[in-house]
Amino acid sequence: MKIGVSAFAWTTQFAHSHLRLLPKLNAHGLDAIEIPMFEPANLGARDIRKALEASGLECTVCAILPAGINPISADACLRKKSLEHLRRCIAKSAELGANLMCGPLYAPIGYLPGRRRNVDEWKWAVEMFQALGDSLDEHQMTLAIEPVNRSETFFLTTACEAKEFCDQISHPRIGVTIDTFHANIEEKTVPAAVTCLGNRLRHVHASENDRGLLGSGHVDFPGLVSALHQISYDGYLMIEGFGYSSEEPDSLGALWGDTKVSPEDIAFSGADYLRNLLALPDHPAE
Repeated sequence: MKIGVSAFAWTTQFAHSHLRLLPKLNAHGLDAIEIPMFEPANLGARDIRKALEASGLECTVCAILPAGINPISADACLRKKSLEHLRRCIAKSAELGANLMCGPLYAPIGYLPGRRRNVDEWKWAVEMFQALGDSLDEHQMTLAIEPVNRSETFFLTTACEAKEFCDQISHPRIGVTIDTFHANIEEKTVPAAVTCLGNRLRHVHASENDRGLLGSGHVDFPGLVSALHQISYDGYLMIEGFGYSSEEPDSLGALWGDTKVSPEDIAFSGADYLRNLLALPDHPAE
């Protein structure tokens, strides 16, 4: 398993100024960074890729649907627009040098119509992700769909729902992301969610129950690591927490992060915590 950190620790809008972070991450032994993507055109892929290569870091992409994009809209024209948007996201991720793109890409975050999903929405979403297969193959990209908690979506909230969704899409490059922040809310246990997914699990967001320092809350990270070993998971453990910095107005940590926990704390303390778990006798280091 490789350990990385999401740039969400610092910012929602990854810019040229954030390239300064990459050598620091490498110096602290991290393997990768996850780049947030809302509008693909807003990311300067050439400069980011050049800086990643210079720093020796790998990258993944977390894509969040922007306003005006909804794969499960009843409007066929909007669904077509959403498909083209997702194709651009895949192409931009490849341009960055990533081989994995993740996120809750089935519906906009916060889209809550006040009912359960219906048969048409499920069908439209399955068809859309099936239609992305050629783009994923062309760019050799893995797509890891992320279920999120009931306050953020009504469409997919649990690992087993996401597995059923991927089984119906039936494409070898499409699997599931577990985010332990959301799983802590929606799953009976985090290890059970991992076991449910088996080889459908393609990506892990390691996040404490308050998005703070790993190991400071009540998420069962030892159980998570044990379950990951049981299914022979060999992907990323991507730290996704939100630090506070007065210099980062576009950060989620600026809204409600602990003011005593910096983005660097999230990254470096989190990496140390995960490395220690992986090195325990019952969980041999990779």
